[in-house]
Amino acid sequence: MASFPRYAIYYAPAADTALSVFGADLLGYDAWTGNERRFPRDILDIGPDWAELTADARKYGFHATLKAPFPLNDSRNEAELTAACAAFAATPRPVPIIRPVVDAISGFIAVIPGEASAELQQLAAACVATFDPFRAPMSVADRARRKPELLTPRQRDHLDRWGYPYVMEDFRFHMTLTCRLSDERRPSVLAMLQDRFAGLDLSKLAIDRIALFRQSSATSRFSIVHSWPITGS
Repeated sequence: MASFPRYAIYYAPAADTALSVFGADLLGYDAWTGNERRFPRDILDIGPDWAELTADARKYGFHATLKAPFPLNDSRNEAELTAACAAFAATPRPVPIIRPVVDAISGFIAVIPGEASAELQQLAAACVATFDPFRAPMSVADRARRKPELLTPRQRDHLDRWGYPYVMEDFRFHMTLTCRLSDERRPSVLAMLQDRFAGLDLSKLAIDRIALFRQSSATSRFSIVHSWPITGS
């Protein structure tokens, strides 16, 4: 079993943005405040089981993974990790800009880039490598939980090297909105979310900040410790 607390480096839109409110409303949870939110009435009218469809995503808050959750190794502490996040954000680097769309990815629905972005891949890879020295070694149980027998050889290598299989070449930026949906259910939910997202009129999105998330126990949700704007090059 994983030890706690666990930390993660995520992209999360600034708290006062329409995208942040969009995600928090749909998940029923605001990782900035740690508070639950009521689902919009029109969502419940369409999907009375919306709480169930978003249960997994709600645990993590609205985000895109850059460095997957990990417990700290014995030689590190939260203050050091926070300082490392600040230093990473202060280091000039290209700020990726994507065209965000809502679409299905691996069976669930998320906000994803409309096109591939080399700068976004580079940012994610830099996060994985930079913060890996803070990660405690992966336990046998945690490795088994990732079902390595179902991964590709490269993903198994990533799992053993970085503690998570979907990094580097296998990284796919996504801000999850639902759990995996059946083929029968997915089209109607996707159409509804695409229509709702269109109301934001968000034609481009700068991935211009990182946030440190913390999960205190196995039964608690992730919440934001602090967030830093990325210094553009």
